[in-house]
Amino acid sequence: MAWEFELIDPAYGGVSEGPAWDGSVLYFTHIQRSRILRYDPKKREVSIWRDNTECANGLAFDAEGRLLACQGGESVDARRVVRYEKDGGVTVLADRFEGKRFNIPNDVVVDPKGRIWFTDPFYEGAAGPWSADRKYKELDHDSVYRLDPQGSGWSVARVTFDTTRPNGLLFSLDFRTLYVAQSGRLPEEKRQLRAHPVNEDGSLGAATVLHDFGAHRGIDGMRLDVDGNIVATAGWEMGGPGPMIYVFAPSGEVLEQHPIPAAKRPTNCCFGDDDLQTLYVTSIDGHLFRARTNRRGRPLAPYAK
Repeated sequence: MAWEFELIDPAYGGVSEGPAWDGSVLYFTHIQRSRILRYDPKKREVSIWRDNTECANGLAFDAEGRLLACQGGESVDARRVVRYEKDGGVTVLADRFEGKRFNIPNDVVVDPKGRIWFTDPFYEGAAGPWSADRKYKELDHDSVYRLDPQGSGWSVARVTFDTTRPNGLLFSLDFRTLYVAQSGRLPEEKRQLRAHPVNEDGSLGAATVLHDFGAHRGIDGMRLDVDGNIVATAGWEMGGPGPMIYVFAPSGEVLEQHPIPAAKRPTNCCFGDDDLQTLYVTSIDGHLFRARTNRRGRPLAPYAK
């Protein structure tokens, strides 16, 4: 089945990212405008849900239906993971590791134990003018982290030690494997889909490389279908297979490829609509696409059934 991608709105300019489905509407970010947008498929309307989001990127819901966000920071100080409260407030969950500011938090996922996992790469220019200058990078690594609830706060643990610019994150169906998109920019950096076993104590085992993209742009964002397959945005207009949606088996076998020629670089994706068979896709130019698919997305918090 070929997937036909419908453009919902004209491109906003700047990067759209972080699509997250709450059971009835889609939330996604417009990074450079520091906005979270809301798409209602029944009304076919996009509206502004929140402004002044400090270049929010990746989004996810927790078990209570509260929206989590990775903020890159319009200002150099606002590099953090936050939670948007039902009363309109914003709670900062973490903004430092070992006393140093994070790089530019990117993508976030939640596990059934309530732990929050996020990636923290430094992509130049990804979060306002300050981020073009690497002198503001305080950490000497780009890693994946785990936040554990600790009373009224959170502890921060670094869980990868071999990543450079980790990007999308995704759990397997049983939450025993964490898929990490290792998405470097420089020629010497890897562009790979990696699978880490999740240990009982929350640490990660050594990664298995499921797919290597070689010299071309690798995975940005990804989601899981109900069969455990990985649906990912990858590729670019500069060569290779081009911009598209990949469907990988858990083994790394490429099951399907669905080109999106109108998107130079698709950034992230999310299953939505009542049957979770519509794939919503964002792009580096600020698009929001959707396509009806032959796959059903895995239900996630807060509406998992």
